[in-house]
Amino acid sequence: MSIPDTDQDQILIVEDEPKIARLVADYLQGSGFTSHHLAHGDAVLPWLEACRTRPELVLLDLMLPGTDGLTLCREIRQRWPAMAIIMLTARVEEVDRLLGLELGADDYICKPFSPREVVARAKAVLRRSRAAASPAPGGSDLVLDEAGWRALADGHDLGLTAVEFQLLKVMMHSPGRIFTREQLMDHMYRDHRIVSERTVDSHVKKLRRKIAETWPEREVIRSVYGVGYKYQPEE
Repeated sequence: MSIPDTDQDQILIVEDEPKIARLVADYLQGSGFTSHHLAHGDAVLPWLEACRTRPELVLLDLMLPGTDGLTLCREIRQRWPAMAIIMLTARVEEVDRLLGLELGADDYICKPFSPREVVARAKAVLRRSRAAASPAPGGSDLVLDEAGWRALADGHDLGLTAVEFQLLKVMMHSPGRIFTREQLMDHMYRDHRIVSERTVDSHVKKLRRKIAETWPEREVIRSVYGVGYKYQPEE
């Protein structure tokens, strides 16, 4: 079992299909990443424990020989909360669990997938993870703990649901940008389930109420009449 010792961005690929793993590894290398491949679930935690420099991101297949992906996701999140996780799955019915508060995967990709999509998602998740370690845009005291799926206002946990957290995260990563309800639905429900625009309004209303419980004098999520919503930190 080889152990990485490099300053380059590292990604661990946990996938039991060698052809898929090689293809993803080639595309990651072409984008400047180094990667390591493990094919058996039982090898993952010992390998991570032995790493001198642990990977920033794990591409984790759901169905693995030995320890399954859901169990590994839970263990990784508990031991190394800052490590990003993207689940690879052919089981769409598991999506809510993958992105829920219990397991806390950062993203998921449904099989079959394009290796270019994997690279793009990996870059996006790493950008978000690094941004979460920095102060929120505009000097706001509202901070996202993406590893723990929490939003903190002046250090107080807002107690958001998974959907509310995802909604806030999308808007906070693009402060000032106006999102239509349709765009927000696409980010909130990547399995393309059919929901009404009123559902988005309902989630925004609940999110605002939770923020207002800590910040009654501030309004950081604003409505744009006839268009949608935006996150606008105070000047």
